[in-house]
Amino acid sequence: MDKAIRSYIAEFLGTFTLVFVGTAVATLTGFPESRQIGFVEISLAFGFTLMVMVWTIGPVSGCHINPAVTLPMALSGRLPWANVPGYVIAQCVGAIAASGALKFLLEGIPGYDLAKHHLGANGNPLGMSTSSLFGFEFVMTALFLMTIFSVTRRDATPGFAGLAIGGFLLVSHLLGAQLGDSSLNPARSLGPAIFEGGKSLEILWIFVAAPLVGGVVGWGLFSVIHNKD
Repeated sequence: MDKAIRSYIAEFLGTFTLVFVGTAVATLTGFPESRQIGFVEISLAFGFTLMVMVWTIGPVSGCHINPAVTLPMALSGRLPWANVPGYVIAQCVGAIAASGALKFLLEGIPGYDLAKHHLGANGNPLGMSTSSLFGFEFVMTALFLMTIFSVTRRDATPGFAGLAIGGFLLVSHLLGAQLGDSSLNPARSLGPAIFEGGKSLEILWIFVAAPLVGGVVGWGLFSVIHNKD
């Protein structure tokens, strides 16, 4: 099979896994209502799933599973521009498929109501200003991409990329899960927002634009401190 096709399949599967596991934990930690939302559990779900995916599909596609990673990777020359559309489409379709599958399975649980219990979409439960919500996503994604580029450079210590990348996503969710954000990933935000609709769709643009801009800035930060590609 063509390497590009294998990469697209890997990106689909990786994004599906991240979104399915992460948003399932985010939804189920607050359902039924007698259970308290566990920010640590949500953080562990996203962080450890990404860590496993780095080691699982990283050798095939690089394990971007995130348009905010794919764009700066192409800008840096690490990914051919011809592969960018396939990567992004695979990531978005994987996220949408994951949310669709999760919705179907959750509806088999007595008492589950999409309008009431949601599907793990990003939101703004604290009523932050648009600039604050955008700012958190921007800053955390910039630091995330700086980390990714740093631990995957040619002279980096081999074997530890998954731990560092997954670990940073875990830490970012310890902060962001309390705020309703810390997506750092437009595809992850797109999937559940499509099915939840309403306010989730209204603010989706923030969780698309901020990570994309932050990702490019993160590559720039890496380039400054390492002075290499």
